[in-house]
Amino acid sequence: MHLQHGIGKFLGLKNLPTASGNSRLPIANRQSETGDRPSAIGDSQTGTECLVIEYASGDSANEPPKLYVPVSEAHLVSKYVGAGKLRPPLNTLGGTRWRKAVEQTETAVRDVAAELLRIQAVREAQPGHAFPGDVTWQREFESAFIYEETRDQVTAIAATKADMERAKPMDRLICGDVGFGKTEVAIRAAFKAVMGGKQVAVLVPTTVLAQQHFNNFRERMADYPVRIELLSRYRTRREQDRVVRELAAGAVDIVIGTHRIVQEDIAFKELGLVVIDEEQRFGVLHKEKFKRLRTMVDVLTLSATPIPRTLYLALTGARDMSTIQTPPHDRLPVETIVTDYDERTIRDAIQREMNRGGQTFFLHNRVMTIHAMQQKLQSLLPDARIVVGHGQMNADDLEEVMTKFVNGEADVLLSTTIIESGLDIPNANTIIIDRADRFGLSDLYQLRGRVGRYKHQAYAYLLLPRHARLLTDVRKRISAMKQYSTLGSGFKIAMRDLEIRGAGNLLGSEQSGHITAVGFELYCQLLKQSVGSLKGEKVKPRVEVRVALDFLSNAEFGMRSAESEIGAGDAGNSALHTPHSAFLPPGYVTEPHHRIEVYRKLAQATDKAALDALQRELRDRFGPLPPPVELLLAVGELKILASEKAVTVIEVQDDKLMLTRNNDFITLGGKFPRLTKKEAKARVKEIKKLLLAI
Repeated sequence: MHLQHGIGKFLGLKNLPTASGNSRLPIANRQSETGDRPSAIGDSQTGTECLVIEYASGDSANEPPKLYVPVSEAHLVSKYVGAGKLRPPLNTLGGTRWRKAVEQTETAVRDVAAELLRIQAVREAQPGHAFPGDVTWQREFESAFIYEETRDQVTAIAATKADMERAKPMDRLICGDVGFGKTEVAIRAAFKAVMGGKQVAVLVPTTVLAQQHFNNFRERMADYPVRIELLSRYRTRREQDRVVRELAAGAVDIVIGTHRIVQEDIAFKELGLVVIDEEQRFGVLHKEKFKRLRTMVDVLTLSATPIPRTLYLALTGARDMSTIQTPPHDRLPVETIVTDYDERTIRDAIQREMNRGGQTFFLHNRVMTIHAMQQKLQSLLPDARIVVGHGQMNADDLEEVMTKFVNGEADVLLSTTIIESGLDIPNANTIIIDRADRFGLSDLYQLRGRVGRYKHQAYAYLLLPRHARLLTDVRKRISAMKQYSTLGSGFKIAMRDLEIRGAGNLLGSEQSGHITAVGFELYCQLLKQSVGSLKGEKVKPRVEVRVALDFLSNAEFGMRSAESEIGAGDAGNSALHTPHSAFLPPGYVTEPHHRIEVYRKLAQATDKAALDALQRELRDRFGPLPPPVELLLAVGELKILASEKAVTVIEVQDDKLMLTRNNDFITLGGKFPRLTKKEAKARVKEIKKLLLAI
């Protein structure tokens, strides 16, 4: 999707050939022989690597027109992400449909921005409850934690407690990988709330997880006078009625339960904090109640893979967010194996886990056939102790099954997705997921997170029917699971899930059409601008700087296309050592999409700190910087400096430096400054000094 021309089909990268007889003619003024349309907003020179985007043809008889966008302007192009899975129609170059869609979205997005600000204003206006600073018991309680906190965990805890001490309702999202310590953040926040004289409600999506949280909270707070109760279908009607009465009377400090907590008959005497674990597992009606809670009390949301809407609200600043990406000490990444359904693979995987004294989850998400699968597994492994658990079982029977497995009295838990959220069994380090093609990316990630929560190597087997690998979405999901197998990938999974599933519903279904029309990224940009505008913020406009340095002309150094350089051996790497070129050689960054990503980051860098961060990233990912990349970053620094000085053009011709500001040349002593250096790197430094001097 091009910011000015709309939705097109990306065809790849191409090296635009030099215009005959005029190697310095800008791309913007050229029309190719095939009728392809060059970018109308470019300033780069010919002989430059370009993104090729195909647009709809106004006449079916003609070949579709193509737009060439120089890689230096890759920030104007983004991947289209809509609200659904349908492929959007392509725009026509020079047509009015794209402009009208953007205008309509701008109008609609102001309503959303106003609603966002209204919710935020209500929260800001509410007096809220400012919890006191940490008391002695809080410090003692935290020092009793038997594990060493990770760096990110410490940061998240500090941010949460600081929010609680402010005199306005907290709304913080803790986005942390499975097993990385989100629950400890919630436990410390809950303890702080109780020490401040308030009640706490902990909402979880399943009864199994509610029971586990109940056990964890009681164990952590056993040495303190904190009353903790469970409210779920594991409790009898009489027990539930008793808890409800005591909540209203203020006799219960912390209540942990499922959606039962947000039903109409529940009343608190002094509710101060609500913790929502895995919000994406709750329904729409529950989320509407959560929205009301956010304007009244402190809310802390925990998630490993937050739903796109929740993630977006955090990214745009409508909610505060902390990410926990530092793995606990000695934690190993889960090895992910994607394979066709094969009984020998299943038998070997379970047997290996049994041989090392471990346990296995086998996920079969069909209650009707789960007992047939149990018989099949028993025939494969006669000595294995196999128990079955699913959500349609009697609560007491299910609790008995789960207790057996937790206590190590069973080797295999054959279950449905009731194990998906939060279940923590350190001795279970193999999971086998039958029909993995039927699960979404976030679901697969959550399920894989049930293993590998201790220092042993863990394994996740994703079993697919033979035809499933042919399906596009399945391929994307499985590919993402393998790609993000490293520790701390939950946040990246959420972002990838956003791309695959689409943006979803954002503050009401009426916005989905606008997201579909212009794409999620542009919608977010427009929304952020509208929020800033309604707040009265003045955003400094970005100054686009055109750089035309004759001593850095790529055409002069015979840059070849990406396709010809990849895999070309030593010849493909020859461009690495060209002393005067400034570009990303395909021999250094081989993947075209990685080169586009780097060019986008370079174009979006607005200060020296961002440029230095990019330089460190390049060294880390691709190795020492070759001369062309060093020059490219140096030219990027020139652009940033020129933008700060409101200079729009930097041009060098025959050793003369011509700078333009407000369409007028800048001269020193009535003359254009002359460059005295000959070597390209030295010349760029000389230009930098002259820019600083004006």
